[in-house]
Formats: sequence, C-alpha cells, structure tokens
Amino acid sequence: MKNLLIEIKKEVDLNWNTANALTLDKIEAFEKRYTQILEDGFKEDYIANSETYAKKKVKKSTSLNLLNRLSAYKNEILSFMYNFDIHFDNNLAERDLRMTKVKQKISGTFRSLDGANAFTRIRGYVSTVRKNGLNTLDCIRSIFTSNPIDPTLVY
Repeated sequence: MKNLLIEIKKEVDLNWNTANALTLDKIEAFEKRYTQILEDGFKEDYIANSETYAKKKVKKSTSLNLLNRLSAYKNEILSFMYNFDIHFDNNLAERDLRMTKVKQKISGTFRSLDGANAFTRIRGYVSTVRKNGLNTLDCIRSIFTSNPIDPTLVY
C-alpha cells in the first residue's frame, strides 16, 4: 500500500502543473490496485488470525483495524489524486502546530488566555503569509500602515 501511495504521489507530482487531477483511466487503474491490495490484506489477516476470530468477542488485530480504516476512508486517502489542491501529507499543518507546542513546552503554559490568543493570531497570520508566497516582513510592516496586506486575498 505504501508503495502504491508513493507511486500515485509521483504521478501527481509529474502532472500537477498541466492539470488539476489525474486522467480518468489512471484514476481507475490506481483505485483498482488500491482495492486489490485491501482484498489481499483482508485475506492475509483472516488466514493469520482465523483461530482468534473464531472466539466470541475477540479484539481485532491491528492490521485488521488498519485495513478497515483504509477501506472506510478510501476517498479521503486518495483525495490528493482527484484534486491537486489537496496535499499528499499534512506536513504544513504539523509545522504550524509545532511552534505552539514548543512555546508551551518551554514556558509550561501561556500566562493568560489573551496571550495565547495573541500568539496564535500572529502565528496564523505569518503562516498564511508564507503559504501565499508573500514577504513576511513586508506584510507585518503593512499591519502598522493604513493599507494592510490581506494574505488570503492574494493568489
């Protein structure tokens, strides 16, 4: 499954500047392979754990839980293939949260709710500016002028 997802990502990376999604035949081929991998995984899990599953009220294996989740959230997992605006991973979101966690770890906590709100508003603004490819310092300077830059309106 990991190899398939990486292969899909490479295909998306090759085509992202020429289209907004993969072609229908490529999507169908990748979906078919995804489904086949899940079916093989369910069979393999059942063979490995058939004696355990025969008992009443037994805990499901970790692999079965993963297979169930991959099956139930197939469209969400493959969404980056259908729409190139959706990223393959969530590294940007993790990076956005990391600074807040570091601040909490160093300080122990924020001194007040107002301080926490101010910190998150500033970090959110800086993050949005960076994601839109704008100069961070120019945007922060513009806040103190009569004509602030709204990074959400710049494409």
